[in-house]
Amino acid sequence: MNNSRLAARAVILIAVAVVLSPFHIPVGISKCFPAQHMVNVISAVMLGPWYAMGVAFFAAAIRNLFGWGTLLAFPGGMIGALLAGLIYRASKNIYAAGVGELIGTGVLGALASVWIVGPHLMNKPLAAGTMIVAFSISSLGGALIGVIALKMLQKTGIWND
Repeated sequence: MNNSRLAARAVILIAVAVVLSPFHIPVGISKCFPAQHMVNVISAVMLGPWYAMGVAFFAAAIRNLFGWGTLLAFPGGMIGALLAGLIYRASKNIYAAGVGELIGTGVLGALASVWIVGPHLMNKPLAAGTMIVAFSISSLGGALIGVIALKMLQKTGIWND
């Protein structure tokens, strides 16, 4: 697929993540966005790891500009999308991409938020257990929706890998 098509799909997925961002789950100072995790899985599978990470970055930036997100969106979304894309690239398995999103966001992204973003960028201590649970619940729901969406796109012939 050429770069113009990849970029166009990336912009559409960024827009989907931003438009769906009012639907979030507040957990302390965090706002969990299952739609972002859905987009992470879809972009990881359809666009690859680097584009997926870019989609997560730009969606988080736009959401933060509008006041609809927090700085915690950057490590969570970007690490989850990157890991989902890398795992999908290695396995060619949509379900594995969903697991990559869950581990990348739910564990690694949460820990990056606890160790880096919270104390250094937000001047707030964050509880690791709370963030892992919150990020994992959000990413599990979104990853499941993303996997289902990809399976539906495959079944209808709209998308094939």
